Amino acid sequence: MTAAAPFDKVLIANRGEVALRVLRALHDLGLAAVVVHAADDEAPAGADETVALPASGPSAYLDAAGLVALAKRTGCQAVHPGYGFLSERADFAQACADAGLVFIGATPAQLALLGDKAAARALAQQAGVPVLAGSAGAVTLAEAQAFAAAHPGGVMLKAVAGGGGRGMRAVHAAEDLPAAFERCRSEALAAFGVAGVYVEQLMQGARHIEVQVMGDGTQATPLGERDCTLQQRFQKVVEMAPSPVLTDALRTRLTEAALQLARAVGLRGLATFEFLVDVAGDRFVFIEANPRLQVEHTVTEAVTGLDLVQLQIQLAAGASLADLGLAAPPPVRGFAIQWRLNMTGPGRLDRLALAQGPGVRVDTHATAGQSPSPRYDPLLAKLIVSSTSPRFADVLRRSQRALAECRVEGLPTNISLLRALAARPELGGTALH
Repeated sequence: MTAAAPFDKVLIANRGEVALRVLRALHDLGLAAVVVHAADDEAPAGADETVALPASGPSAYLDAAGLVALAKRTGCQAVHPGYGFLSERADFAQACADAGLVFIGATPAQLALLGDKAAARALAQQAGVPVLAGSAGAVTLAEAQAFAAAHPGGVMLKAVAGGGGRGMRAVHAAEDLPAAFERCRSEALAAFGVAGVYVEQLMQGARHIEVQVMGDGTQATPLGERDCTLQQRFQKVVEMAPSPVLTDALRTRLTEAALQLARAVGLRGLATFEFLVDVAGDRFVFIEANPRLQVEHTVTEAVTGLDLVQLQIQLAAGASLADLGLAAPPPVRGFAIQWRLNMTGPGRLDRLALAQGPGVRVDTHATAGQSPSPRYDPLLAKLIVSSTSPRFADVLRRSQRALAECRVEGLPTNISLLRALAARPELGGTALH
């Protein structure tokens, strides 16, 4: 950062792996960082200052007023929300602004619009971007039931706020709707502090493709797409960049649709525009936008050579895309795959030995000897494997080697699932749904 930057000390209003990721970016930019941790949680090492929060559990990281007050008390001039928790809360961004703090992310108005999935759908319709049939906003159970009756092919319930698969359920039978509706509301309230749920038509057999965009409030630049089709209970497990199945023509249309939406709101910062894509039918529909950093930003970094977190911080400090050398889209080279290593039950991490070697990056806050709390996200580590080869098979083969090298003992994980997925012959092919 330059001496003219509006901040030199940043509060990281998050925890775990993303707190460590942001901490490293701040350090590399020469900025001071303050990290926080709940009473039942651990803070990442290496911060200039560490502050214990008075509460335990996720609620500690949802205390917007407390975090703003803490940022002021510790002399921070900016706040980075990471992803999850308060990262898409317009009221938190506004509270930061009202306190004279720079919110490292989209503007409160953009968060209110794009962070509200129903409002984002309406924006897409206004911009001429295709969408599925859906409600105009949060619905009651009766309204969801009426919508489902009009769409007998099935519906998707989604939390109006937030993301990451929480507060989301596919419902195929009418009798399953009440329980799914209440579960979505309770998950959304616990994860994001907002219980609203909306409903949309279910699209079967599509791939989940998202386009990463960065804007400076005037211009917007696409940074390529990611294929996030492999999910477990609507939680992304494997993410690829770029998608190995898109045609150039379909990729161009998706990118332009994302840019239309980014330009429509005058995007400032990072946002991801997500689509369901029928590759065989050569069609797509917009489903939602995430105006924040994504867990899977790493694969975009791997194929572009960019540091998205540093760029996000520099944009918040007043840099333009031209200042950052991003007036035009960066070239994409090769392929990258992110494998999310999750714990699937409680225990103690007696051993944690993750892969190394060419084209392998590990992002983790976990260390041997820890007993991770089941009250938080189950992510233990992100294994990011990349190759400059134009053949997707090469990065997949490297992934198989990297996953085979990983050793985790003491608690149950999904490592066997990841290895099995990597061995599937159709991974990256059009048969993947």
